[in-house]
Amino acid sequence: MNPMTAAQRTTPADRPQLGLRERKKIKTREAIRAATYGLIKEQGYDATTIDQIAERAEVSPSTVFRYFPTKEDIVLTDEYDAFLMDELRARPADEPWPQSIRYVMHRALSLGAKDDIEVSRLRSRLTVEVPAVRSRMMESMSVTGRMLCQAIGERTGLDPESVEVRVYAMSLVGGLMEASLYWAERGHTDDFPELIDRTLNVLQHGLPQRNS
Repeated sequence: MNPMTAAQRTTPADRPQLGLRERKKIKTREAIRAATYGLIKEQGYDATTIDQIAERAEVSPSTVFRYFPTKEDIVLTDEYDAFLMDELRARPADEPWPQSIRYVMHRALSLGAKDDIEVSRLRSRLTVEVPAVRSRMMESMSVTGRMLCQAIGERTGLDPESVEVRVYAMSLVGGLMEASLYWAERGHTDDFPELIDRTLNVLQHGLPQRNS
């Protein structure tokens, strides 16, 4: 069976509701993140400790480490990787790949804006300002890239381990990271969805022509 045909039968909205155990896990992760973001806003990244995060989130330090191996992971980790993969798999099988990517990225951006645009700004700023956060981001890119390779393979029939698919996936992930860094470096004055469109345009069409 074609994986994309099967994916279209179950959209993200159609999936069963999460069980109590999973809802509790999500609630705990959100509490840890909220505590971390609040402390960083108050006293800065370096001054914020795991013990402080645990106290504010009303969990033990060991619980924090069980959910997030490092402080950098608390800042960077979210639920969007799985969401993006699910959304890609749910797109119509005959939709051009660039159009699917653009749709899914704007869908994720709209949800992120509803959640908390200030959190997005904080995360991107820390990626620019804190070397440890930026380093961890680079490491996490490979995981996201591998997931994207699988989604591309399912969608296109191409070998997800082929050099072409791997290069495209990592180019996309790296391009999105650069757009986020650019946004933060310029004080978040640019329209971020527009930056994402410009990023996708480069991947789809190459560099723009130089103005004469």
